[in-house]
Amino acid sequence: MRTIGYVIGLLMIVFGLIWIGQGSGYFSYPASSFMIAQKIWMLWGAMLAAAGIVVMVSISRLRRRG
Repeated sequence: MRTIGYVIGLLMIVFGLIWIGQGSGYFSYPASSFMIAQKIWMLWGAMLAAAGIVVMVSISRLRRRG
């Protein structure tokens, strides 16, 4: 169960960083993406990455306790 939590948290962080990159226009792949240079996707990406960090920290704390 912890492994699944780590994988989900890591995927959230990776997708969040991709969304930040696309929203800022830095990562413009694919060229026809609706997310490129749209500032709202930077916000959504930051929130997703932060949530992924929270998941990873929570899972690591549960591991220490039990």
